Amino acid sequence: MALAVLVQGTGAHPASWLMTETAADASTDIDYYTNCARLAEQGRFDLFFIADTPAARTENLKGWSRFPMFMNVLEPVTLLAAAAANTTHIGLGATASTSFYEPYNVARLFASLDHISHGRAAWNVVTSANDYAARNFGLDKLPPHDQRYERAYEFVQVVKALWDTWEDDAFIFDRNSGLNFDPAKLHALRHDGKYFRVHGALNMRRSPQGQPVIIQAGASETGKEFAAETAEVVFASDTTVAKGKKFYDDLKGRMAKYGRDSDQLKVLAGLPVVIGQTPQEAEDKYQALQHMIHPDVGRMRLSTDLEVDLTDLPVDEPVPQDRIPATSNFHHTYFAQIADMIRRGMTLREVYMNYERGLKTMRGTRTQVADHMEEWITGGAADGFMLLFHTMPGGLREFVRLVVPELQRRGLMRTVYEGKTLREHLGLHRPPNRHVAATAEKAQAAE
Repeated sequence: MALAVLVQGTGAHPASWLMTETAADASTDIDYYTNCARLAEQGRFDLFFIADTPAARTENLKGWSRFPMFMNVLEPVTLLAAAAANTTHIGLGATASTSFYEPYNVARLFASLDHISHGRAAWNVVTSANDYAARNFGLDKLPPHDQRYERAYEFVQVVKALWDTWEDDAFIFDRNSGLNFDPAKLHALRHDGKYFRVHGALNMRRSPQGQPVIIQAGASETGKEFAAETAEVVFASDTTVAKGKKFYDDLKGRMAKYGRDSDQLKVLAGLPVVIGQTPQEAEDKYQALQHMIHPDVGRMRLSTDLEVDLTDLPVDEPVPQDRIPATSNFHHTYFAQIADMIRRGMTLREVYMNYERGLKTMRGTRTQVADHMEEWITGGAADGFMLLFHTMPGGLREFVRLVVPELQRRGLMRTVYEGKTLREHLGLHRPPNRHVAATAEKAQAAE
């Protein structure tokens, strides 16, 4: 199975920073992140991943001050460049938004990271899902969901074309002839599209992986279609094997029409994990964190993902169903989960105590956690997992010490890295340069 870890400062839980076992200032401590990356590499993980949004929250600061998500974080590609210098094998992935970057910036950033890491870079393609970011870039609010995906599609095509600026053997460094590169092996891009006009070339040789790995996480119909055509790793957020398998089969079943083999996309199920020596100990650890969620944080998290203000509501009464908006523009999956709980008559407190942004925490012993993961893999619901730990680095350390050996004993995880690049870890092909491939196809057709 493929394993990734999503690292968020003190941990994935909104109350993690209150735990004395965590370092409250971890989110801007590069030594903390590099130590976590080395720990994940020790556990033979495939991918060390950093999520991001290009904005601080500027409203409802009473709530955000108790749950400082993205309020004090490092820029992720810079962070991963430092992690690359302190690791040798683990993949390094980060989020960069197609709504606010330009394609050339993203192409250059991730190609640079791929060179710096000797072939371990991955780009998580997102369209962003909050208006705080929009207002940082001259907009009042995000464009509609489908329009953001339309822009994202064109954005990715431009980035991938820029990554193919140079053929693999373009730089010859021939001192005798005085030629640094072969001019015939540079292919300038001339793109005139609906959203982008790019006439030029990437000023960097083709990267070790050919192209960094493309990650995506959309669960809407538009998102799944986009992923089927362009993604190589998809983060999924279903809570049962049956639902996971349905998503898995649906997504991979769309790939053939784009001329893609289904094994060239890896579905990683989101999995928050809390480990205990006994099932009750794991449950107690989880509930202790849940009961530390302040009502201001509970209201604010639900308001954000339901896209409506709930901060005036009492926490121990059912949420009025007329508060549910007709449609969602941000996260369709999260919106639907909250709306379903409200329709079932749950109080606001019950909703925020049970809401995990599309996921469900696995609480149990190392054997139970391994059983759960094996069930998803053998049940055809995932190729691996995007792991989240409620407190860091303790949660990751426990997993590496307790669960990884159990998965290795069952033959479900590697014991050594057999390759050096992220593509090799995941079993993904190295994409040929499109210009070389096109020339070869023409030559074959002419024979």
